[in-house]
Amino acid sequence: MRTRPLKVALLGCGVVGSEVARIMTTHAADLAARIGAPVELAGVAVRRPDKVREGIPAELITTDATALVKRGDIDVVVELIGGIEPARSLITTAFEHGASVVSANKALLAQDGAGLHAIAEEQNKDLYYEAAVAGAIPLIRPLRESLAGDKVNRVLGIVNGTTNFILDKMDSTGAGYQEALDEASALGYAEADPTADVEGFDAAAKAAILAGIAFHTRVGLDDVYREGMTEVTAADFASAKGMGCTIKLLAICERAADGGSVTARVHPAMIPLAHPLASVRGAYNAVFVESDAAGQLMFYGPGAGGAPTASAVLGDLVAVCRNRISGATGPGASAYTQLPVSPMGEVVTRYHISLDVADKPGVLAQVATVFAEHGVSIDTVRQQGKDGEASLVVVTHHASDASLNGTVEALRSLDTVRGVASIMRVEGE
Repeated sequence: MRTRPLKVALLGCGVVGSEVARIMTTHAADLAARIGAPVELAGVAVRRPDKVREGIPAELITTDATALVKRGDIDVVVELIGGIEPARSLITTAFEHGASVVSANKALLAQDGAGLHAIAEEQNKDLYYEAAVAGAIPLIRPLRESLAGDKVNRVLGIVNGTTNFILDKMDSTGAGYQEALDEASALGYAEADPTADVEGFDAAAKAAILAGIAFHTRVGLDDVYREGMTEVTAADFASAKGMGCTIKLLAICERAADGGSVTARVHPAMIPLAHPLASVRGAYNAVFVESDAAGQLMFYGPGAGGAPTASAVLGDLVAVCRNRISGATGPGASAYTQLPVSPMGEVVTRYHISLDVADKPGVLAQVATVFAEHGVSIDTVRQQGKDGEASLVVVTHHASDASLNGTVEALRSLDTVRGVASIMRVEGE
Protein backbone atom coordinates (compact mmCIF):
# COMPACT_ATOMS: atom_id res chain seq x y z
CA MET A 1 0.00 0.00 0.00
CA ARG A 2 1.26 3.44 -0.87
CA THR A 3 1.48 5.87 2.04
CA ARG A 4 0.68 9.18 0.35
CA PRO A 5 -3.06 9.73 0.83
CA LEU A 6 -5.46 10.48 -1.98
CA LYS A 7 -7.06 13.84 -1.25
CA VAL A 8 -10.80 14.37 -1.65
CA ALA A 9 -12.67 17.68 -1.89
CA LEU A 10 -16.33 17.53 -0.91
CA LEU A 11 -18.71 20.09 -2.45
CA GLY A 12 -21.85 20.22 -0.32
CA CYS A 13 -22.35 18.87 3.16
CA GLY A 14 -26.10 18.34 3.47
CA VAL A 15 -27.86 15.05 4.19
CA VAL A 16 -25.78 13.07 1.70
CA GLY A 17 -22.52 15.00 2.03
CA SER A 18 -22.42 14.66 5.80
CA GLU A 19 -22.93 10.90 5.45
CA VAL A 20 -20.10 10.70 2.92
CA ALA A 21 -17.80 12.55 5.34
CA ARG A 22 -18.87 10.31 8.23
CA ILE A 23 -18.26 7.08 6.33
CA MET A 24 -14.89 8.30 5.07
CA THR A 25 -13.89 8.88 8.68
CA THR A 26 -15.37 5.83 10.39
CA HIS A 27 -14.40 3.37 7.62
CA ALA A 28 -11.03 4.95 6.82
CA ALA A 29 -9.02 1.79 7.42
CA ASP A 30 -11.32 -0.39 5.31
CA LEU A 31 -11.42 2.16 2.49
CA ALA A 32 -7.62 2.39 2.49
CA ALA A 33 -7.32 -1.41 2.32
CA ARG A 34 -9.78 -1.62 -0.58
CA ILE A 35 -8.21 1.23 -2.51
CA GLY A 36 -4.56 0.55 -1.78
CA ALA A 37 -3.92 3.97 -0.26
CA PRO A 38 -5.32 6.17 2.49
CA VAL A 39 -8.11 8.58 1.55
CA GLU A 40 -8.10 12.00 3.16
CA LEU A 41 -10.88 14.58 3.28
CA ALA A 42 -8.95 17.69 2.26
CA GLY A 43 -11.73 20.30 2.22
CA VAL A 44 -15.48 20.76 2.42
CA ALA A 45 -17.21 23.59 0.54
CA VAL A 46 -20.47 24.82 2.11
CA ARG A 47 -22.78 27.81 1.96
CA ARG A 48 -23.26 28.18 5.73
CA PRO A 49 -19.86 27.90 7.42
CA ASP A 50 -21.21 28.61 10.92
CA LYS A 51 -23.37 25.47 11.01
CA VAL A 52 -22.02 22.78 13.35
CA ARG A 53 -20.95 19.69 11.38
CA GLU A 54 -20.12 16.88 13.73
CA GLY A 55 -16.95 15.00 12.92
CA ILE A 56 -15.64 17.52 10.38
CA PRO A 57 -12.73 19.70 11.60
CA ALA A 58 -13.53 23.40 11.32
CA GLU A 59 -10.32 24.06 9.37
CA LEU A 60 -11.64 21.94 6.47
CA ILE A 61 -14.73 24.09 6.00
CA THR A 62 -14.69 26.75 3.28
CA THR A 63 -17.18 28.84 1.35
CA ASP A 64 -14.82 29.18 -1.62
CA ALA A 65 -15.60 26.09 -3.67
CA THR A 66 -13.71 27.38 -6.69
CA ALA A 67 -10.47 27.79 -4.75
CA LEU A 68 -10.92 24.31 -3.29
CA VAL A 69 -11.26 22.57 -6.67
CA LYS A 70 -8.34 24.59 -8.09
CA ARG A 71 -5.92 23.20 -5.52
CA GLY A 72 -3.33 21.17 -7.37
CA ASP A 73 -3.21 18.45 -4.69
CA ILE A 74 -6.88 17.36 -4.96
CA ASP A 75 -7.27 13.90 -6.51
CA VAL A 76 -11.06 13.56 -6.47
CA VAL A 77 -13.87 16.11 -6.22
CA VAL A 78 -17.19 14.82 -4.90
CA GLU A 79 -19.95 17.15 -6.13
CA LEU A 80 -23.15 17.02 -4.06
CA ILE A 81 -24.49 20.56 -4.37
CA GLY A 82 -26.93 19.79 -7.20
CA GLY A 83 -28.39 22.13 -9.81
CA ILE A 84 -26.80 23.36 -12.99
CA GLU A 85 -24.61 26.23 -11.84
CA PRO A 86 -22.21 26.60 -10.15
CA ALA A 87 -21.95 22.78 -10.26
CA ARG A 88 -21.06 22.64 -13.96
CA SER A 89 -18.34 25.29 -13.66
CA LEU A 90 -16.90 23.64 -10.56
CA ILE A 91 -16.77 20.21 -12.20
CA THR A 92 -15.15 21.66 -15.31
CA THR A 93 -12.60 23.50 -13.17
CA ALA A 94 -11.87 20.32 -11.23
CA PHE A 95 -11.07 18.43 -14.43
CA GLU A 96 -8.86 21.25 -15.70
CA HIS A 97 -6.88 21.26 -12.45
CA GLY A 98 -6.20 17.54 -12.42
CA ALA A 99 -9.03 16.02 -10.35
CA SER A 100 -11.47 13.28 -11.25
CA VAL A 101 -15.12 13.78 -10.28
CA VAL A 102 -17.83 11.81 -8.50
CA SER A 103 -21.27 13.40 -8.75
CA ALA A 104 -24.88 12.72 -7.76
CA ASN A 105 -26.19 15.58 -9.90
CA LYS A 106 -28.92 14.05 -12.09
CA ALA A 107 -30.20 17.39 -13.39
CA LEU A 108 -26.78 18.48 -14.67
CA LEU A 109 -25.92 15.07 -16.11
CA ALA A 110 -29.25 14.87 -17.92
CA GLN A 111 -28.77 18.34 -19.38
CA ASP A 112 -25.08 18.30 -20.21
CA GLY A 113 -23.67 14.82 -19.55
CA ALA A 114 -22.14 14.68 -23.03
CA GLY A 115 -20.29 17.95 -22.50
CA LEU A 116 -18.94 16.90 -19.10
CA HIS A 117 -17.82 13.53 -20.45
CA ALA A 118 -16.03 15.28 -23.31
CA ILE A 119 -14.06 17.48 -20.89
CA ALA A 120 -13.26 14.49 -18.67
CA GLU A 121 -11.96 12.56 -21.66
CA GLU A 122 -9.94 15.53 -22.88
CA GLN A 123 -8.30 15.83 -19.46
CA ASN A 124 -7.95 12.04 -19.07
CA LYS A 125 -10.03 12.03 -15.89
CA ASP A 126 -12.95 10.01 -14.51
CA LEU A 127 -16.58 11.09 -14.22
CA TYR A 128 -18.64 8.66 -12.11
CA TYR A 129 -22.27 9.18 -11.02
CA GLU A 130 -23.85 6.01 -9.66
CA ALA A 131 -25.76 8.01 -7.04
CA ALA A 132 -27.47 10.21 -9.65
CA VAL A 133 -30.18 7.72 -10.59
CA ALA A 134 -31.38 5.30 -7.93
CA GLY A 135 -29.64 5.97 -4.63
CA ALA A 136 -27.94 2.89 -3.26
CA ILE A 137 -29.10 0.62 -6.09
CA PRO A 138 -26.17 -0.45 -8.32
CA LEU A 139 -27.52 0.43 -11.74
CA ILE A 140 -25.22 2.74 -13.70
CA ARG A 141 -22.21 0.47 -13.36
CA PRO A 142 -24.09 -2.73 -14.35
CA LEU A 143 -25.45 -0.96 -17.44
CA ARG A 144 -22.10 0.63 -18.28
CA GLU A 145 -19.89 -2.37 -17.48
CA SER A 146 -21.64 -5.66 -16.66
CA LEU A 147 -23.98 -5.42 -19.68
CA ALA A 148 -21.42 -3.77 -21.97
CA GLY A 149 -21.30 -6.89 -24.13
CA ASP A 150 -25.08 -7.28 -24.33
CA LYS A 151 -27.81 -5.40 -26.19
CA VAL A 152 -30.24 -3.66 -23.84
CA ASN A 153 -33.69 -3.24 -25.36
CA ARG A 154 -35.76 -1.80 -22.52
CA VAL A 155 -35.35 -0.14 -19.14
CA LEU A 156 -38.56 0.17 -17.14
CA GLY A 157 -38.50 1.47 -13.61
CA ILE A 158 -39.71 3.26 -10.53
CA VAL A 159 -36.95 5.81 -9.96
CA ASN A 160 -38.56 8.26 -7.53
CA GLY A 161 -39.32 7.17 -3.98
CA THR A 162 -41.62 10.09 -3.14
CA THR A 163 -44.06 9.36 -5.95
CA ASN A 164 -43.99 5.63 -5.28
CA PHE A 165 -44.83 6.27 -1.62
CA ILE A 166 -47.78 8.48 -2.58
CA LEU A 167 -49.18 6.06 -5.16
CA ASP A 168 -48.65 3.08 -2.87
CA LYS A 169 -50.56 4.88 -0.11
CA MET A 170 -53.41 5.69 -2.49
CA ASP A 171 -53.51 2.06 -3.59
CA SER A 172 -53.36 0.45 -0.16
CA THR A 173 -55.63 2.83 1.80
CA GLY A 174 -57.91 4.40 -0.79
CA ALA A 175 -56.57 7.85 0.08
CA GLY A 176 -56.81 10.71 -2.38
CA TYR A 177 -53.74 12.30 -3.92
CA GLN A 178 -53.58 15.30 -1.59
CA GLU A 179 -54.06 13.18 1.53
CA ALA A 180 -51.26 10.83 0.47
CA LEU A 181 -48.98 13.77 -0.39
CA ASP A 182 -49.62 15.32 3.03
CA GLU A 183 -48.56 12.07 4.72
CA ALA A 184 -45.44 11.87 2.55
CA SER A 185 -44.56 15.43 3.58
CA ALA A 186 -45.14 14.69 7.27
CA LEU A 187 -42.83 11.67 7.10
CA GLY A 188 -40.11 13.61 5.28
CA TYR A 189 -40.45 11.78 1.96
CA ALA A 190 -41.71 14.85 0.08
CA GLU A 191 -39.96 18.22 -0.18
CA ALA A 192 -41.69 21.43 0.88
CA ASP A 193 -42.14 22.01 -2.86
CA PRO A 194 -42.76 18.52 -4.31
CA THR A 195 -43.06 19.70 -7.93
CA ALA A 196 -39.85 18.08 -9.16
CA ASP A 197 -41.06 14.72 -7.89
CA VAL A 198 -44.80 14.67 -8.54
CA GLU A 199 -44.59 16.35 -11.95
CA GLY A 200 -41.97 13.85 -13.10
CA PHE A 201 -38.99 16.20 -13.57
CA ASP A 202 -36.76 14.16 -11.25
CA ALA A 203 -37.67 10.88 -12.96
CA ALA A 204 -37.25 12.43 -16.42
CA ALA A 205 -33.66 13.44 -15.66
CA LYS A 206 -32.92 9.90 -14.52
CA ALA A 207 -34.61 8.47 -17.62
CA ALA A 208 -32.35 10.58 -19.86
CA ILE A 209 -29.24 9.25 -18.09
CA LEU A 210 -30.43 5.64 -18.22
CA ALA A 211 -31.42 5.79 -21.88
CA GLY A 212 -28.10 7.28 -22.91
CA ILE A 213 -26.12 4.57 -21.13
CA ALA A 214 -28.40 1.66 -22.06
CA PHE A 215 -28.59 2.46 -25.77
CA HIS A 216 -25.15 4.05 -26.30
CA THR A 217 -26.64 7.23 -27.69
CA ARG A 218 -27.10 10.82 -26.61
CA VAL A 219 -30.41 11.42 -24.83
CA GLY A 220 -31.01 14.80 -23.23
CA LEU A 221 -33.65 15.95 -20.79
CA ASP A 222 -35.57 17.65 -23.61
CA ASP A 223 -35.83 14.29 -25.38
CA VAL A 224 -37.82 12.74 -22.52
CA TYR A 225 -41.61 12.90 -22.62
CA ARG A 226 -42.85 13.85 -19.15
CA GLU A 227 -46.24 13.62 -17.52
CA GLY A 228 -46.85 14.07 -13.79
CA MET A 229 -49.09 12.11 -11.44
CA THR A 230 -51.10 14.87 -9.77
CA GLU A 231 -54.24 13.96 -11.74
CA VAL A 232 -54.28 10.31 -10.63
CA THR A 233 -57.44 9.66 -8.60
CA ALA A 234 -58.94 7.04 -6.33
CA ALA A 235 -61.28 6.18 -9.22
CA ASP A 236 -58.24 5.37 -11.38
CA PHE A 237 -57.02 2.95 -8.73
CA ALA A 238 -60.46 1.36 -8.53
CA SER A 239 -60.41 0.83 -12.29
CA ALA A 240 -56.88 -0.54 -12.11
CA LYS A 241 -57.87 -3.04 -9.44
CA GLY A 242 -60.75 -4.15 -11.61
CA MET A 243 -58.21 -5.00 -14.31
CA GLY A 244 -55.85 -6.77 -11.91
CA CYS A 245 -53.43 -3.82 -12.02
CA THR A 246 -51.97 -1.06 -9.89
CA ILE A 247 -50.61 2.38 -10.84
CA LYS A 248 -46.97 3.47 -10.76
CA LEU A 249 -45.07 6.50 -12.06
CA LEU A 250 -42.70 4.84 -14.52
CA ALA A 251 -39.57 5.84 -16.37
CA ILE A 252 -39.56 3.86 -19.64
CA CYS A 253 -36.64 3.78 -22.07
CA GLU A 254 -37.03 1.59 -25.15
CA ARG A 255 -35.18 0.67 -28.29
CA ALA A 256 -37.47 0.41 -31.35
CA ALA A 257 -38.14 -3.11 -32.64
CA ASP A 258 -36.12 -2.37 -35.77
CA GLY A 259 -33.28 -0.95 -33.67
CA GLY A 260 -33.34 2.34 -35.56
CA SER A 261 -34.45 4.69 -32.80
CA VAL A 262 -35.12 4.98 -29.07
CA THR A 263 -37.76 6.55 -26.86
CA ALA A 264 -37.66 7.84 -23.29
CA ARG A 265 -40.74 8.78 -21.29
CA VAL A 266 -42.07 9.30 -17.76
CA HIS A 267 -45.74 9.03 -16.89
CA PRO A 268 -48.22 7.21 -14.63
CA ALA A 269 -49.22 3.80 -15.93
CA MET A 270 -51.25 0.79 -14.95
CA ILE A 271 -49.18 -2.38 -14.61
CA PRO A 272 -50.40 -5.92 -13.88
CA LEU A 273 -50.14 -7.08 -10.29
CA ALA A 274 -48.08 -10.02 -11.55
CA HIS A 275 -45.34 -7.71 -12.81
CA PRO A 276 -42.33 -7.44 -10.41
CA LEU A 277 -42.62 -3.64 -10.27
CA ALA A 278 -46.18 -3.86 -8.93
CA SER A 279 -44.94 -5.16 -5.59
CA VAL A 280 -42.49 -2.29 -4.99
CA ARG A 281 -43.87 -0.54 -1.94
CA GLY A 282 -43.28 2.65 0.01
CA ALA A 283 -40.38 4.88 -0.96
CA TYR A 284 -38.38 2.11 -2.62
CA ASN A 285 -37.10 2.15 -6.20
CA ALA A 286 -36.81 -0.69 -8.69
CA VAL A 287 -35.62 -0.89 -12.28
CA PHE A 288 -36.43 -3.70 -14.71
CA VAL A 289 -33.89 -4.22 -17.52
CA GLU A 290 -34.50 -6.36 -20.59
CA SER A 291 -31.60 -7.40 -22.83
CA ASP A 292 -30.90 -9.93 -25.56
CA ALA A 293 -28.53 -12.27 -23.74
CA ALA A 294 -29.14 -11.65 -20.02
CA GLY A 295 -32.91 -11.57 -20.44
CA GLN A 296 -34.85 -9.85 -17.66
CA LEU A 297 -33.03 -8.33 -14.68
CA MET A 298 -34.44 -6.36 -11.76
CA PHE A 299 -32.56 -3.95 -9.50
CA TYR A 300 -34.31 -3.07 -6.23
CA GLY A 301 -33.58 -1.05 -3.10
CA PRO A 302 -33.79 2.32 -1.34
CA GLY A 303 -33.60 5.04 -3.94
CA ALA A 304 -32.94 8.03 -1.71
CA GLY A 305 -31.80 9.06 1.76
CA GLY A 306 -28.49 10.13 3.19
CA ALA A 307 -26.87 6.79 3.98
CA PRO A 308 -28.11 4.86 0.90
CA THR A 309 -27.04 7.61 -1.50
CA ALA A 310 -23.73 8.02 0.30
CA SER A 311 -23.13 4.29 -0.21
CA ALA A 312 -23.31 4.81 -3.98
CA VAL A 313 -21.05 7.87 -3.76
CA LEU A 314 -18.44 5.96 -1.77
CA GLY A 315 -18.58 3.07 -4.24
CA ASP A 316 -17.71 5.50 -7.01
CA LEU A 317 -15.03 7.11 -4.87
CA VAL A 318 -13.31 3.76 -4.32
CA ALA A 319 -13.41 2.99 -8.05
CA VAL A 320 -12.04 6.40 -9.04
CA CYS A 321 -9.29 6.26 -6.41
CA ARG A 322 -8.21 2.83 -7.64
CA ASN A 323 -8.02 4.26 -11.15
CA ARG A 324 -5.88 7.16 -9.91
CA ILE A 325 -3.39 4.75 -8.36
CA SER A 326 -3.17 2.57 -11.45
CA GLY A 327 -2.95 5.57 -13.79
CA ALA A 328 -6.06 4.47 -15.70
CA THR A 329 -9.56 5.80 -16.21
CA GLY A 330 -12.85 3.94 -16.18
CA PRO A 331 -15.45 3.78 -18.95
CA GLY A 332 -16.55 7.12 -20.31
CA ALA A 333 -19.53 8.08 -22.43
CA SER A 334 -20.53 5.65 -25.17
CA ALA A 335 -22.65 7.23 -27.89
CA TYR A 336 -21.46 5.35 -30.93
CA THR A 337 -24.97 4.34 -32.08
CA GLN A 338 -26.13 7.95 -32.52
CA LEU A 339 -29.74 6.76 -32.60
CA PRO A 340 -32.49 9.36 -33.00
CA VAL A 341 -35.02 9.79 -30.20
CA SER A 342 -38.52 9.24 -31.57
CA PRO A 343 -41.36 11.58 -30.54
CA MET A 344 -43.99 10.42 -28.08
CA GLY A 345 -46.57 10.13 -30.84
CA GLU A 346 -44.75 7.09 -32.23
CA VAL A 347 -44.81 5.18 -28.92
CA VAL A 348 -47.09 2.15 -29.07
CA THR A 349 -48.83 0.83 -25.95
CA ARG A 350 -52.29 0.06 -24.55
CA TYR A 351 -54.62 2.65 -23.03
CA HIS A 352 -57.30 2.90 -20.38
CA ILE A 353 -59.78 5.72 -21.12
CA SER A 354 -62.59 6.74 -18.77
CA LEU A 355 -65.42 8.81 -20.30
CA ASP A 356 -68.40 10.60 -18.79
CA VAL A 357 -71.24 10.09 -21.26
CA ALA A 358 -75.00 10.50 -21.59
CA ASP A 359 -76.90 7.40 -20.48
CA LYS A 360 -78.97 6.77 -23.58
CA PRO A 361 -79.09 4.29 -26.49
CA GLY A 362 -76.45 4.55 -29.22
CA VAL A 363 -73.68 6.14 -27.17
CA LEU A 364 -71.48 3.06 -27.14
CA ALA A 365 -71.88 2.69 -30.91
CA GLN A 366 -70.81 6.32 -31.47
CA VAL A 367 -67.77 5.91 -29.25
CA ALA A 368 -66.77 2.64 -30.92
CA THR A 369 -67.04 4.29 -34.33
CA VAL A 370 -64.62 7.06 -33.31
CA PHE A 371 -62.07 4.50 -32.13
CA ALA A 372 -62.40 2.56 -35.39
CA GLU A 373 -62.03 5.69 -37.52
CA HIS A 374 -58.68 6.41 -35.87
CA GLY A 375 -57.38 2.85 -36.14
CA VAL A 376 -57.51 2.14 -32.41
CA SER A 377 -58.84 -1.33 -31.62
CA ILE A 378 -60.97 -1.79 -28.50
CA ASP A 379 -60.15 -4.67 -26.16
CA THR A 380 -62.80 -4.27 -23.44
CA VAL A 381 -65.63 -1.87 -22.56
CA ARG A 382 -67.35 -1.39 -19.22
CA GLN A 383 -70.40 0.88 -18.84
CA GLN A 384 -72.30 2.01 -15.76
CA GLY A 385 -75.29 4.35 -15.85
CA LYS A 386 -77.66 6.12 -13.47
CA ASP A 387 -80.14 9.02 -13.75
CA GLY A 388 -79.14 10.03 -17.26
CA GLU A 389 -75.39 10.00 -16.55
CA ALA A 390 -72.98 7.17 -17.30
CA SER A 391 -69.32 6.28 -17.19
CA LEU A 392 -67.72 4.36 -19.99
CA VAL A 393 -64.34 2.69 -19.49
CA VAL A 394 -62.52 1.58 -22.64
CA VAL A 395 -59.32 -0.46 -22.67
CA THR A 396 -57.60 -0.60 -26.05
CA HIS A 397 -55.28 -2.98 -27.81
CA HIS A 398 -51.85 -1.61 -28.71
CA ALA A 399 -51.95 1.70 -30.60
CA SER A 400 -49.68 4.67 -31.20
CA ASP A 401 -49.87 7.65 -28.90
CA ALA A 402 -50.68 9.88 -31.88
CA SER A 403 -53.65 7.68 -32.83
CA LEU A 404 -54.92 7.70 -29.27
CA ASN A 405 -54.64 11.50 -29.03
CA GLY A 406 -56.61 11.87 -32.26
CA THR A 407 -59.25 9.52 -30.90
CA VAL A 408 -59.60 11.47 -27.67
CA GLU A 409 -59.94 14.80 -29.47
CA ALA A 410 -62.68 13.35 -31.66
CA LEU A 411 -64.46 11.89 -28.62
CA ARG A 412 -64.50 15.30 -26.96
CA SER A 413 -66.38 16.68 -29.95
CA LEU A 414 -69.29 14.23 -29.53
CA ASP A 415 -72.43 15.70 -27.98
CA THR A 416 -72.94 12.49 -26.02
CA VAL A 417 -69.50 12.67 -24.35
CA ARG A 418 -69.66 15.00 -21.36
CA GLY A 419 -65.95 14.72 -20.61
CA VAL A 420 -62.83 12.59 -20.66
CA ALA A 421 -62.30 11.74 -17.01
CA SER A 422 -58.89 10.10 -17.36
CA ILE A 423 -56.44 8.61 -19.83
CA MET A 424 -53.81 6.18 -18.60
CA ARG A 425 -51.36 3.94 -20.38
CA VAL A 426 -51.19 0.24 -19.60
CA GLU A 427 -47.62 -1.11 -19.47
CA GLY A 428 -45.73 -4.21 -18.44
CA GLU A 429 -47.69 -6.77 -20.44
